[in-house]
Formats: sequence, structure tokens, C-alpha cells
Amino acid sequence: MTRASLDKQPHEVAAMFDDVAERYDLTNDVLSLGQDRAWRREVVRAIGAKPGERVLDLAAGTGTSSAPFRDRGAHVVPCDFSLGMLRTGKRTHPALPFVAGDATRLPFADDAFDAVTMSFGLRNVHDTETALGEMLRVTRPGGRVVVCEFSHPTWAPFRTVYVEYLMRALPAVARRVSSSPDAYVYLAESIRDWPDQRGLAARMHRAGWSQVRWRDLSGGVVALHHAVRP
Repeated sequence: MTRASLDKQPHEVAAMFDDVAERYDLTNDVLSLGQDRAWRREVVRAIGAKPGERVLDLAAGTGTSSAPFRDRGAHVVPCDFSLGMLRTGKRTHPALPFVAGDATRLPFADDAFDAVTMSFGLRNVHDTETALGEMLRVTRPGGRVVVCEFSHPTWAPFRTVYVEYLMRALPAVARRVSSSPDAYVYLAESIRDWPDQRGLAARMHRAGWSQVRWRDLSGGVVALHHAVRP
């Protein structure tokens, strides 16, 4: 768990995301300088969903990350614990089967999905390893997971600049474009305190995932962790 996660209870985090739901996608575009769209495309490629496969998209928010799986012919289930996000998403993507759910207690049967993915949400879960275990439970044997999350830039000088941006510039920009700028102070802290690439891979191994590997995006600002259920 991150220090920021320890400071907020799950219901407080859910309420925070409810508050930012209306302008969440716009804010992400601005704060990432448009890179979030490229990162999400890489998630879709990494999952490699085939027509007819069942994909669980956790921390799906407004459904922006889920729609590309539907467009590929997969049966995608967007799941999020923020009702505000789900309401906003349902207006934007009325055909998607949004489900309210806690990542540490998923409302799905064992072996229900061919693939599970979670983008920019795992660090906000109160109990990371329980969530990784739940993701394993609902994935069929031989199925795969892709976790897309902020990570640690691999070049030390850039890492210093990046942390400075997180803690100073990100909240300042959020005050101009977000519906709840204070939430982005928490989000900046959660990114700063999140484990590096090897640290997350170790957590996935402990949860039972095998063949864990990762690929850095944008110099390690984001990492894609891919693994398989034994």
C-alpha cells in the first residue's frame, strides 16, 4: 500500500473519483500532454483480445479504456468502484455493461475471464496484493493480465524533473481544468510513493501470477506489467 492510500479509506477514495468524474478524461489528456491515449492503445495491443473473448476492465472509469476492446469484438465488462464514474460512463457509452465493484472483492465467478486489465487504478486500491489475487481468481487458467500504471523513470535526471512536475505543476494545472483539483494532490502523492517496476512485478509474483514481465513507456513514466495465470 502507498502512504497516500493509507491516509484515505476506500470510501473516501471512491468519493474523490465521484467528484472528478465529469471532467476526468479531459483532465487526463491535459496533465499527460495527450500521452494517456497512446498508453491506453498499448494496453489494448498487450491484451490482444480476440473476438468472443471475455475481458474485465478494472478501474474502467468512464469506459474510455473499455470501448476499444468492444470494437475488437471482445465481450468487455467495465468495472469501477466509483458510482460517479459509472454514471458518467453510462451516458457516454450506453451499450457497455458497466458493473460497480471493489477490486478487493470482485463480484464475478472464478475463471470468468480470458483477460483482465487495470489502467492507472491499482495504486489507488487499499490492499494491492488482495486485488492482484482477486484478478487471478477471476481469470481462467492460461489467461493473462495487463496492469498499466505510473512507474519510475529509468533516467535519473529526468526522474528528478518528473517528481517535481508531479508535486508542483500537476496540482496547479488541475486547478484550471479539473472539477476537483484537490484530488490531484492525492493522485500526485500516490504516483510518487508507488513501487518501481521490479517492486510491482514482485507483488504480482506473490499474488500467484507467473511469467511476469514489464515494458516501459515514455521512459518509465508508465510501465505495462504482463503476466499469466498458471
